[in-house]
Amino acid sequence: MASLKLKGRIGELSIAIKLAIGIGFVVVLAGAYFFVLFGDVSSELATKATELEEQQAKLNDAEAAKREYNKDLAEKARLEALARKQKKVLPDDAEMPTFLSTIQSVATISGATLASWAPGEEQKEEFYARVPMQLKLEGKFHQVAKFFHGIGMVDRIINMENITVHVKDGGAEAKASSEDKGTMVTVECLATAFRALAKNEKGKKRRQAAEGAPPPEGEHGAAPPAAEEKKE
Repeated sequence: MASLKLKGRIGELSIAIKLAIGIGFVVVLAGAYFFVLFGDVSSELATKATELEEQQAKLNDAEAAKREYNKDLAEKARLEALARKQKKVLPDDAEMPTFLSTIQSVATISGATLASWAPGEEQKEEFYARVPMQLKLEGKFHQVAKFFHGIGMVDRIINMENITVHVKDGGAEAKASSEDKGTMVTVECLATAFRALAKNEKGKKRRQAAEGAPPPEGEHGAAPPAAEEKKE
């Protein structure tokens, strides 16, 4: 009976009221659906935003790590290049063939003749060792001067010491003037290169300290004994 009465009352309503009730019902349903859907989407958006921030933080950390890595890589390359350069100046071993080849190359370029050479006995200092070689050169005065200049331009440190000049045409020992470029001379000198001592090697001071003996008087700076000359 109640249902019939409700249907009867609804039937008595005007079309406008029925349309308004229908629209209101649809609006309520749509609002409920939108509320549920929007709530899920909003929650998902918040989650994605948090994840995005975390990923961005990780990306920033990765980029910072990459910059530090590139900086370390560049520093490593710089130090390796510096080490290679230092080894050219002060190698770890005597490198006698390279030492002789350098002298021969400079002599050839300068026009002088390397008549003979004689490797000497190595002398160890505290942190490095002297690698001597007795030389005999022949050529014109300006060629020999060019040779000494060329030796000063090579990468490795080579000292030229105990230089003696002989004028070949007169046989008397003298120094040719820079203007007399045609004078043939014979030059004897001591070429001294250097090498770095290894950690397990004892230099002169460390060896004397280990033995408990004071350094012999006048030993420092003494020229190393020359070995027997080798002829080409």
